[in-house]
Amino acid sequence: MTGTPAQVGRHGPTRRRVLTTALTAGAAALGAGTLSGCGSALAADDGSTVRLWDPFSGADGGLFNEMVAKAQPDMPGTHVERTVLEWGTPYYTKLAMASAGGRGPDVAVSHMSRLAGYAPTGLLDPWDMEVLAEYGITPDDFADAVWSRTQLHGRTYAVPLDTHPFIVFYHPGPAKKAGLLTADGTLDADAFSSPDRFLAAGRELAKASGKQGIAFGYVTDTAQCWRLFYGLYRQTGGRFELPEGGPAEVDEDRMAEVISFMAKVVDGTANPRRLDYASAIASFVNNQTAMILSGEWELGTFRAADKNIGAAPFPTVFGTPAVYADSHAFVLPHRDHPDEEQRRRTHRAVAALLKAGQVWAGAGHIPASQPVTRTAAYARLEPQAHYARAASHVVLDPSVWFAGAGSDFQNAMSQVLQQALLGGTTPDRAARAMVRRLNTFLSKPSPA
Repeated sequence: MTGTPAQVGRHGPTRRRVLTTALTAGAAALGAGTLSGCGSALAADDGSTVRLWDPFSGADGGLFNEMVAKAQPDMPGTHVERTVLEWGTPYYTKLAMASAGGRGPDVAVSHMSRLAGYAPTGLLDPWDMEVLAEYGITPDDFADAVWSRTQLHGRTYAVPLDTHPFIVFYHPGPAKKAGLLTADGTLDADAFSSPDRFLAAGRELAKASGKQGIAFGYVTDTAQCWRLFYGLYRQTGGRFELPEGGPAEVDEDRMAEVISFMAKVVDGTANPRRLDYASAIASFVNNQTAMILSGEWELGTFRAADKNIGAAPFPTVFGTPAVYADSHAFVLPHRDHPDEEQRRRTHRAVAALLKAGQVWAGAGHIPASQPVTRTAAYARLEPQAHYARAASHVVLDPSVWFAGAGSDFQNAMSQVLQQALLGGTTPDRAARAMVRRLNTFLSKPSPA
């Protein structure tokens, strides 16, 4: 590719113009509420404001405000103005429309898993790594597993803020009674290091608690089954290639093996069988289960109920360390003629925010900046420090335009998996059904 992505197709409609038309129609279907607040990105620039869009509300929003305040000394004379938008389809539709029209904020937060649907289409501009280096941020600050996903054609289109992996939480009391803790009080990964050991550990947790062992909330959920499946499948070393146009290049036997294991985890023998997301959270919070398979983003909920809550990276069940995760990242919405001083101010603000990542760790997320996670202050955070090593083995959604957080792809995969976990289909049939759906997605033309 020559030039910037926005310049492709000079003698016809540009990709961004085509996207503008398509996304405008899509947004109309979503309703006018999706487009509220667009004016914030267009307000007069007073020369000191960096306008940021993000999806952080509630406790995360409060912590993000604290991080902005913590970062202020590293960006003197600059004010970060946040616009908080509803996460999911509304957020990504609005971001795409604003970027396509060159009317977006100075910087936005995106899930890294959505990058493949944005960067190749000209909706984002690359970061200037030389400028970031001036402010103390270099590629060496990030784990390779995450940094590798920021690249397209040798340029950097995202700067990771965090890694938020799918992990395990546990109540230390029954875990210790079941003999599943090491001498230092952390989870014994060896006790979960094969399908049989994992299931046996669930039975021991049930005995120790006098109730049930491991909770997993998946019924009617649009992502949980996929998160568990994909992390486990990548542990098998099975191939999962999705070439444009298809067909999918995967190992159906290993897919079926993982699905069979997932079904046994929720077969009702020692662990609850039919839990939705909220019910699984409640069962763990109320000590009805001794362990839960969930995202680290629930740390605040669990710690409010039990300040001594334990957590660990998702165990390596199938031989190869791999932990499903996503990453919040900073991206630069496209501008045809960006103001160089404003871009430099934006780079400085993002560098300052990354250095203040210790604050963000309070949400449970693993700061992407490794200089933060290597500090003594971070090492004292419990249980965050106990699962920080998961960042070295994370696997994000496949790097294709239709995958990623909040996507129809995750929902489609989860629907098939749910049927297998509820006994409505066999693992091998579920694997074949997933492949058919993968091929349907691959048959659709990419917007890039």
